[in-house]
Amino acid sequence: MKKVILLFFALLISVAGFSQGILTLFARSDEFMKAMEQEKFTEAHGFFDVSVQTKISPENLQTIWGTLTTNYGKYIGMDVVQSKSEGEYFTVSVNAEFEKDTQGFLLVFNKSDKLVGLFPRQLNKVAAYVRPAYVDTAAYKEKEIYVKTPGHSLVGLLTTPAKGSNFPIVVLLHGSGPSDMDETVGPNKPLKDLAGGLASKGIASIRYVKRTLAYAGDFNKVFTVKEEVMDDALAAIALAKTIPGVDKSKIFVFGHSMGGMLAPKLALQAPEIKGIVLAAAPARKLTDIIEEQNRYSVEQAKDTTGNLQKQLEEVLKQTAKTRITTFGNVKPDSSLLGLPAAYWVDLNQYDQVATAKKLSKQKIFVVQGAFDFQVSTQDFDLWKAALGKKSNVTLKLYPDLNHLFIPQKEKGNMSQYGIPGSVSELLVNDLVNWIKAK
Repeated sequence: MKKVILLFFALLISVAGFSQGILTLFARSDEFMKAMEQEKFTEAHGFFDVSVQTKISPENLQTIWGTLTTNYGKYIGMDVVQSKSEGEYFTVSVNAEFEKDTQGFLLVFNKSDKLVGLFPRQLNKVAAYVRPAYVDTAAYKEKEIYVKTPGHSLVGLLTTPAKGSNFPIVVLLHGSGPSDMDETVGPNKPLKDLAGGLASKGIASIRYVKRTLAYAGDFNKVFTVKEEVMDDALAAIALAKTIPGVDKSKIFVFGHSMGGMLAPKLALQAPEIKGIVLAAAPARKLTDIIEEQNRYSVEQAKDTTGNLQKQLEEVLKQTAKTRITTFGNVKPDSSLLGLPAAYWVDLNQYDQVATAKKLSKQKIFVVQGAFDFQVSTQDFDLWKAALGKKSNVTLKLYPDLNHLFIPQKEKGNMSQYGIPGSVSELLVNDLVNWIKAK
């Protein structure tokens, strides 16, 4: 159960377990499948650990691939469905898409990032994304763009109104961890919902693949939120200024979760932006959020044996180590909950609430769902206490929305994310009205 608790916050709150390990294996899995597609079977064989190479030959891989392409047609690509730690090993579940059908595989890696197992896997029937009713695809157009910084180029989408000019534009920022441009979680795509909803009402947006997903190898060394979020967000803001038809005086940033946590810092570094949205943004330290999530997870389990409580206490001992604000005897590259000490020191020295209070000319909109089990209303209350009396700040609590701002009937747990839903139309309309207000 301890692993389940740790995986809970690693998947949903921090980049732990992804940027330092699992995320690298996503790339390894993709590279292996590409080697097979290109019929480089000797190269594909090299992905396996030495202990396994004697049991499977390049010729065996050729036979396997030949059977797959004969039955299913040309290989198109793969999607990662799930990843998890299994004792000494890491497993990555993928869906390999071919022309005629999709085949599931389970790839098993050891701690050296070498394959020790490759197994067929029954496909999970995942619900499909459902476009929100409020999105009018005829009202906007989309164009592929690239958010560029030295050594990096992140693919994204520019969504603009089909008609008119001098329109506002919003840069959409993901939460922490690896993410595609839509911030996909199961069948849900909150940033895609927002882009379509805003564009249907005459507001453009930029969204892009997060660096932790596109450049996993960068995060096997010392890094901070500068590399994870800030550099690319500033580049996206700069890009927004160059878009034809955009009113350069009306550039906004919508920050979700950690993106919202860092939005005040962005506003200071890019004073030209008109306003920021703090959507489910932590007002506390990341460690506080992780600990609250773990406590909530144990509470939800309703364990009567006391075992989970004991395990939680052990987890909290580990999270306490992340509260460092200086290095002391700890090296910057020391791993704390799968993240370098430099990351924790940098983040713990940042006070997002105090930073937001310094902003007087830029608009701030704080939005929070009361059914959010990742970032709670405690954070909203802290934002409200600090910013509630400022004339440039608007705050709104939505009683039935979760962390993805999808309507729910209860606070619930991660199972909600497997059910298709759409970002609240009420929230979208509130954003539109706030952005367009003078």
